[in-house]
Amino acid sequence: MADLVTQVNLVLCIVIVLYGCWSYSKSKHLITKYITIAFALFGVSHLINVLGLAAGMETALIAIRSLAYLTVLYAFFEDVHLKKK
Repeated sequence: MADLVTQVNLVLCIVIVLYGCWSYSKSKHLITKYITIAFALFGVSHLINVLGLAAGMETALIAIRSLAYLTVLYAFFEDVHLKKK
């Protein structure tokens, strides 16, 4: 069984993803969409840990988390640089 911190992180990711989906449906802001996708990816990572499937999946978890972080970076980049066009 995963530790309490991972379980809490999973619950918080779920809450953020649900709120992000609702928020995006109202605003259609791309930054909201990308941040929601990133937290969904973090949630997948936490779920893998909670289910006890992380052993032997280190490379996949690194890839999932890296993609999530890169999604956040892209959201910020787009918000600052591409929105001006």
